[in-house]
Amino acid sequence: MNSDLDKLQPYPFEKLTALLAQVDIADKPPIALSIGEPKHQSPQFVIDELVSNIEKLGVYPTTKGVPALRESISTWATQRFNLKQNSLCPEKNILPVNGTREAIFSFTQAVVDRASIPLVISPNPFYQIYEGATFLAGAELRLLPCTAANNFCPDFSAVKQSDWERCQILFLCSPGNPTGAVIPADTLRELIALADKYDFVIASDECYSEIYCDEATPPVGLLQVCAELGRNNYERVVVFHSLSKRSNLPGLRSGFVAGDASIMSEFLRYRTYHGCAMPIQHQLASIAAWNDEPHVIENRTAYREKFSAVLSILSPVMDVMQTDASFYLWPKTPICDQVFAKELYRQQAVTVVPGSYLSRTVDGHNPGENRVRMALVAPIEECIEAANRIKTYLSTLEK
Repeated sequence: MNSDLDKLQPYPFEKLTALLAQVDIADKPPIALSIGEPKHQSPQFVIDELVSNIEKLGVYPTTKGVPALRESISTWATQRFNLKQNSLCPEKNILPVNGTREAIFSFTQAVVDRASIPLVISPNPFYQIYEGATFLAGAELRLLPCTAANNFCPDFSAVKQSDWERCQILFLCSPGNPTGAVIPADTLRELIALADKYDFVIASDECYSEIYCDEATPPVGLLQVCAELGRNNYERVVVFHSLSKRSNLPGLRSGFVAGDASIMSEFLRYRTYHGCAMPIQHQLASIAAWNDEPHVIENRTAYREKFSAVLSILSPVMDVMQTDASFYLWPKTPICDQVFAKELYRQQAVTVVPGSYLSRTVDGHNPGENRVRMALVAPIEECIEAANRIKTYLSTLEK
């Protein structure tokens, strides 16, 4: 077996299941704020499109996908991120993928050059696929802490020159999971300059980009900054997007990777062997989703209402604040995050994820310690009930 498998840690939800396995849960309806699985209704027009094309089950899909899907993605991304018209070529710059998790993993395998001593740089805390993909590609991982002192964005100035010289992929997650932090445009410009200087790829996971608080100020994207720089070939950069959060379609497993045409060409070559073509009926349903914005605006409105309601309950009793974007809260806990999660579940039947499960300890410090991730994905009534239960639980800690 591949010895690098031994480097993989259990996923956070496996750890959470083990933590809560021996707990005698309170006699209350359980409420899950743990898994970031959207619970809003999937758009009916997307479901209808999927059903009406179900006969496509009898057709092999191509790895590159149907041209109409890539064209719809190009149109959406060009409008959303103010790109130069026709710069994001559907033929050269875009590949549909079966969700960002699969895409991030396969992209890492395709890009990492094992001939040297490869290094991948990632935020900490992070989406765990960055770590697993890095190790199984035979690379080392360098983690950059995301703390309140730096607005929960990595401090890239702390990276040694020798690490930039070895870096092959820099993973970004903006808006961040679990912090909800958006990396500023000025920082993205600096990172693009570093990628040019040291010849590495910036891989920006932007799957939460369409869930944000202020309708007038959507999160900046990496391709958008490229366009502002006149960098219309998107050299050394790629972005990952998904319909899972944007359109409440996690089961459709539909997203895309876009960016540098030379990188995308080699990634396509890898994927033709990877065997990961998106079913045609899913592609056609995806076109309908990417072509429609009103349902996304409604989705954001629903999350804003939940944030407002939950924060009004928790802010007076807990160190918690509105995140820049995403549907997460990242509050501090007055006690150990694992104990907090376990006792909250035992007393109030509410599940949250210990922050230390989403991070790694580096130089004696885990940036997720004494924090928990709360995903406001449940219906608003459940989110309000969960917030009140958390408030009740917190009151027992004051005694």
